[in-house]
Amino acid sequence: MADIAKLVEELSKLTVMEAAELAKALEEEWGVSAAAAVAVAAPAGGGDAGAAAEEKDEFDVILTGDGGKKIQVIKEVRAITGLGLTEAKALVEGAPKALKEGVNKAEAEDVKAKIEAAGGTVELK
Repeated sequence: MADIAKLVEELSKLTVMEAAELAKALEEEWGVSAAAAVAVAAPAGGGDAGAAAEEKDEFDVILTGDGGKKIQVIKEVRAITGLGLTEAKALVEGAPKALKEGVNKAEAEDVKAKIEAAGGTVELK
């Protein structure tokens, strides 16, 4: 168990690009995608938690703040949304604002992880 905690700690130090490369390498090695793993893991939640997760299949990703790291968050917002610098800056400065609307859970969690890794705060609705 301590080895798992140590591995999680090391993985949390990865940059977004390094994490994406790791995910791709794992997909190639084992022939599975992160989205497939999430879909398989969801029913294992069991009981009412599993039923609640099945009911909600579209999420809105709301940027709630930049966490004092505005430049890093703007860069990540640009990468996620494809917005230009001015538009991304306005979105970050105008938080809370929607980054993505009506996305599946896997994509919502991915966007949330990327923004949080950059230092921002995100809420899923």
